[in-house]
Amino acid sequence: MPLPLREMEGVRMLAEPGFDRRLEPGAKAAESMRSGRSRLRLLVEWRLKRLMDVVGAGIGLVVLAPFITLIAIAIRLDSPGPAIFKQTRVGKGGRRFTFYKFRSMYEDSDAGVHEQYTARLIAGEDLDNLMGDNGSFKLEHDSRITRVGRLLRRTSLDELPQLANVLLGQMSLIGPRPPLEYEVAKYKEPHLRRLEVLPGMTGLWQVSGRTKTSFEEMVELDVAYVDNWSFTLDLRILARTPFVVFNREGAW
Repeated sequence: MPLPLREMEGVRMLAEPGFDRRLEPGAKAAESMRSGRSRLRLLVEWRLKRLMDVVGAGIGLVVLAPFITLIAIAIRLDSPGPAIFKQTRVGKGGRRFTFYKFRSMYEDSDAGVHEQYTARLIAGEDLDNLMGDNGSFKLEHDSRITRVGRLLRRTSLDELPQLANVLLGQMSLIGPRPPLEYEVAKYKEPHLRRLEVLPGMTGLWQVSGRTKTSFEEMVELDVAYVDNWSFTLDLRILARTPFVVFNREGAW
């Protein structure tokens, strides 16, 4: 039976004294310390991860500022509405936060369509006309998407504003994608393991198959990331991401 949001306190998290809770690893990472991986090494690696997030997001926002401005102008010229789309997402430990991305749909589009397809996908239905991307699930030929929005989605440029989420410590450059509240409300207990670490802009399942993976496969990859996390793994995922984006593997 799906767990409602109020029951997500059960998500296992490391709470040993001395650990910075903003940087703490998931439960399986804690187990790895007891099996030979030193606490000091793990803490250092998580500090390095946060340092990489801050430096990467900060430099990215500065260097890409002119490009981000041009994208915002193009969105405003293409259709009425704000350039930035804000949405409540669920992050580490069930914490809600405001998620940013470039608006790729017409303003006031019906969100119910997305919610219905998400529910069916999580339920395990075979939906050939539905493709999952970035932790949510989108229709392949969706009339709600603007002309500029379609280009942004193909190139994943609609995700650039999330650099601000990374800088704020709400997200990481690498991690499971942050789900919507109504997605989490349909989760079964094993799915909640995705919430043991900070959500990310890119992750293991994106570079492994992007939009070609089913929901259960996506969860399996996210859990594998949580269980086997290392700073080296993050670097490998980060290095792989540009190739996936430029080759449009599963993107549309």
